[in-house]
Formats: sequence, C-alpha cells, structure tokens
Amino acid sequence: MNNEHESTYTLLVRSEETGRSIMETAIYALLGLSAILSLWQFALQPSQVPLDGPTPAPLAPHLSHHQAASVSNRRLEGKLAGSRL
Repeated sequence: MNNEHESTYTLLVRSEETGRSIMETAIYALLGLSAILSLWQFALQPSQVPLDGPTPAPLAPHLSHHQAASVSNRRLEGKLAGSRL
C-alpha cells in the first residue's frame, strides 16, 4: 500500500476530474465576462442627473394648503361680486 505515504493534497490532485476542471474554468470565465459587460452597460447609460445644465422653471408654484385656500377664497369672492352686479 503506497497510499499511506502520500499526502492528502497529492491524493486530491490525482483524483481531480479533468472534465469538471474545464467546466469550472468555463463557468468562472462566463461569470467574469458577465460582470465586465454589466459594468460596461452601466458606464454607457446617459446620466439623468442635470449637474451642469440650467435648472428648468417649476411647472406650478408651490403653495401651502393655507395659501391655496386663500387663493380659492379670493376667486370665489370675485365670482360672487361679479354676480351681484
């Protein structure tokens, strides 16, 4: 029995399957390639944050609910005053 004098690592290396080694290499290569492609795709996307450009004017002025009630009350008073004439 010559196996008693060989190290565990030597036994593992000798028993390693070559088909499994090739498959693992292919899977790791595909994993690395997919990571590179996803980073490349992310780098090519246009930026949605306007850091340099001018800021557009807001579509509507911001009003609190108190200001909005005040504006609607003035409009209502104007309509009532117009109907009284």
